[in-house]
Amino acid sequence: MLSVLAALLTLATAISAWPSTSSNSTGIKLQNGFERVYIQPFGNNGIRVRASLMRDPSGNELSALLDPPLEGPGGNQGLAYDQLIGYQGNASFQNGNLIVQVNLGVISFYRAETNGSLSLLTQEFTDDKALYSRYYVQEYKSPSFQAQFSFTSDADEQFYGMGQQACCKDTSVNKKGQSIDLINFNSFVPIPVYMSNKGYLQFFNMPSQGRMEFSPIRTRFISSEATAVDYWITTAEPGDYDTLQEQYTAVTGRQPTPPDFILGYQQSKLRYWNQTQVMDLAQEFHDRQVNVSMIVVDFFNWKYQGDWAFDPEYWSDPAEMASFVKNMTGAEMMVSLWPSVEDLSDNYIALQEQGLLATTRDGTGVTDSFAGVYTRLIDSTNPASREFLWKQLNESYFSKGIHNFWIDQADGGTLGEAWENNGQTINLIPYERASAQYFIGTQEGAGKMYPWLHQAAINEGLHNLTGQPITSASCDYMSLTRSTFAGGQRYCSYLWSGDTLSEFPVLLQQITSSVSVAASGISSWTLDIGGFTGLDIDTDYGKELFVRWFGMGVFLPYPWSYGEENFVIIKKYIDLRYQLVPYVRALFQQLQYSGRTIMRALYYDFSLSDPFVVQATSVNNPLVTQQYMFGPRLLVSPVGIQNATTKEVYLPRLTESMISQNFSWVHWWTDTDYGQGGNTVTVNAPLDEIPVFYLGSKSDIFSGSVF
Repeated sequence: MLSVLAALLTLATAISAWPSTSSNSTGIKLQNGFERVYIQPFGNNGIRVRASLMRDPSGNELSALLDPPLEGPGGNQGLAYDQLIGYQGNASFQNGNLIVQVNLGVISFYRAETNGSLSLLTQEFTDDKALYSRYYVQEYKSPSFQAQFSFTSDADEQFYGMGQQACCKDTSVNKKGQSIDLINFNSFVPIPVYMSNKGYLQFFNMPSQGRMEFSPIRTRFISSEATAVDYWITTAEPGDYDTLQEQYTAVTGRQPTPPDFILGYQQSKLRYWNQTQVMDLAQEFHDRQVNVSMIVVDFFNWKYQGDWAFDPEYWSDPAEMASFVKNMTGAEMMVSLWPSVEDLSDNYIALQEQGLLATTRDGTGVTDSFAGVYTRLIDSTNPASREFLWKQLNESYFSKGIHNFWIDQADGGTLGEAWENNGQTINLIPYERASAQYFIGTQEGAGKMYPWLHQAAINEGLHNLTGQPITSASCDYMSLTRSTFAGGQRYCSYLWSGDTLSEFPVLLQQITSSVSVAASGISSWTLDIGGFTGLDIDTDYGKELFVRWFGMGVFLPYPWSYGEENFVIIKKYIDLRYQLVPYVRALFQQLQYSGRTIMRALYYDFSLSDPFVVQATSVNNPLVTQQYMFGPRLLVSPVGIQNATTKEVYLPRLTESMISQNFSWVHWWTDTDYGQGGNTVTVNAPLDEIPVFYLGSKSDIFSGSVF
């Protein structure tokens, strides 16, 4: 033990000699009989750990990591190491300001401070009587295994991220105390990545089902099925969440800048039934002089599931429709596609014969039912399936002038609910959701990769068709998806929050959901304005809810509207959105350059200047957690109470840097100056004035000169 402590002290005295992009080792291999653990530098201030049983990791396991990373050391090194230790061995190395130490076989991570000291971030959890921190269960008939990896956490530690919360009761920003299932379904997109207020980010690079547990003294990752456990950790100064995101997106990918047209207003509803309705809508936008950037054709524009083509009875000339929409409004079009395939589809026999459908371990291939028929899923984890799908989409839509695709229902396992049969009357199918079997593996072991690879089908097709490199920093067109995995941000794709309830509390829940997924690297995000289920705009409740929700939509990465318009107020909000396009464009440019999050919980910018923000976030106080910063200059505080005419808004205490620039909180609609914050104010909140405060000048915001 003394020799280990001495080694740490020696390492601490040498910290200043190591710049942030350097590592003093190629890695450590710990071989402890049946277990092999590789610990390697990867990315700036980052370390990757891989563990496997009986054999080395193959290096071909499913991974969201870029190799080499965009920035920092460690790329293309395979399983390289220069330190080999055995059971209860000791070793250490440093990558930038992150230090890993193995002490008697237990792995710990430290941050090297500028004064030469070390701060413990987290270490594998041990106790006198506890499950071993790296715990495995393996059946004799398979090389895969279940795994539980446990790490220490402080009682008052806060954790942020973990993807998108399910609709509609989870309003948390701080995940401490929660247990989060790792299985994707409609509105629930868990991603096993989280940031700690102690100044580190940890990501489990595994698409398996399982669970994350954030208990008072232990954080535990549980994988239902794995062939290797793979995680990555990085560090920055406490409160510097932008640097954590910069380093994380450097190893998982950065969002390409979207095309300008998609930054404006997007119109969708459930649903347009035929070509004439869409053309009439475009004419109305033109006649009423309302800006619109995209018009969306929703589901069942096809005859049979799996056709991936318009039903010609109702959509006789898609090319004419797209051309008319463009001429009338300047808008692009988007069309919905589902992954489900029924027996009567034109493509079913070809897909079945070529083995391009997901199957099930009981052999039936049936994964769900919809509209009274059993369905299969196209297996987008198979490269041949992705090529087949894109060929259909290109022939049916893209070649006709419809260039953007809405990837709906593609959450994996089934048609996307947490149960079978999607609410249909066929309710006795004895098939488990987890019985789905893909080209790349099982639902338990690989299910969270399904929606990610379904996105890839569109992304690969677009890049191949346009000749752009797959790593392009910009997009000509975009897809919209209901689900994703870590690294989904590197596609020309954006996420929406799924089929949410149309209720005032859900409007506010969407704030906590959005800032959590943004803290997980997914800033390219939107929602159904007005919610999805239960919206009735013929009622006073529905009309007010829709307008309140629309006000928030102006201050989102993408303003996506499901439903009808309350015309005068909505047109005012749409016009404001187009004034803000240069600001939004600048946010996306910064996102592409550095991974800087767009939808920002208040802890991002004010943890170091305002103790109340920290305390309120720790207990998920809605006064703080149901507001957000939209980029660096706008504080948005949506109204989530029916018939409200005023709103209490917490204005965080500004940082010293903000104060030095003579910033103060200014009310958007009245230009009233409310000072440097640290207090709650009450402002008028009529339907056409969502509470918003800005920093700096409006002219800078409107011009996009904000960084």
